[in-house]
Amino acid sequence: MRLTRIGGPTVLVELGGWRLLIDPTFDEAGRRYSFGLGTSSVKTRGPALPADEVGRPDVILLSHDHHSDNLDDAGRALLPTATHVITTRSGARRLSSPTTRGLRAGESMLLEGPDKEAIRIAATPARHGPSLTRAIVGEVVGFTVRRASRESADLWVTGDSVLTRRLRRFARRTRADVAIINAGGVRFASTGPLEYTMTGRDVVTLIGDLQPRIAVPAHYDGWSHFRDGEEGLRLALDNAPPDVRAKVRWLPDGTPVDVGEPRRRDGRGDQRPVSAPDDASG
Repeated sequence: MRLTRIGGPTVLVELGGWRLLIDPTFDEAGRRYSFGLGTSSVKTRGPALPADEVGRPDVILLSHDHHSDNLDDAGRALLPTATHVITTRSGARRLSSPTTRGLRAGESMLLEGPDKEAIRIAATPARHGPSLTRAIVGEVVGFTVRRASRESADLWVTGDSVLTRRLRRFARRTRADVAIINAGGVRFASTGPLEYTMTGRDVVTLIGDLQPRIAVPAHYDGWSHFRDGEEGLRLALDNAPPDVRAKVRWLPDGTPVDVGEPRRRDGRGDQRPVSAPDDASG
């Protein structure tokens, strides 16, 4: 598996011959975006790579379509270039494209293609805010990606979520080799102390529950509504238990990183750590 951090939640995943793009955001920095009900945020960092350098994706995994920090104008323009766009049920209705499929948590679909390993993509639980706020913040999902040749997931992408009992239960019963975990501790002045994504301390808890081989932080910088942000995330991870801290890999901006393969039951498989240094910026 190879991962390329583009910025915010946007990561290019290359696996089994597939190019999967997570939550495409390619607008430049400087613009303020509305999130509804008087909330807004300024994008403070642009993408590490422009969309034309990333190239055409086979699959776009879109955790939700209604917030611009997960799908902005330039990212939306990429949707028609992908063979498959997988998102929420409500998002699929809004996008209304023949290549778009909506999934609820627990639903999955098998993708096959020439010169590619068959992969199964499943939607996973996520809640983008406090209890009882779904009607306000909208529907969100995460995703697991599993090659058909494997018994456990190659990848879990949490999507934007707070740390809920349901998310922790899912993590405890899930075997995932690599986890991309969205953080940032989103808060808005107009809604006070309410949080809409995980903080650094929440990420530490989730990694402990999941026990992946590699945990990759994402969506923790580049926006003014991240109140915990990169500083809070790094502080929490630096002070995490050793078994959690050892799993964390910070991806550099715009550089593909080979995260290797889990060791198989016969003892084979690449166990090398990510090639990027742990203190790489991003």
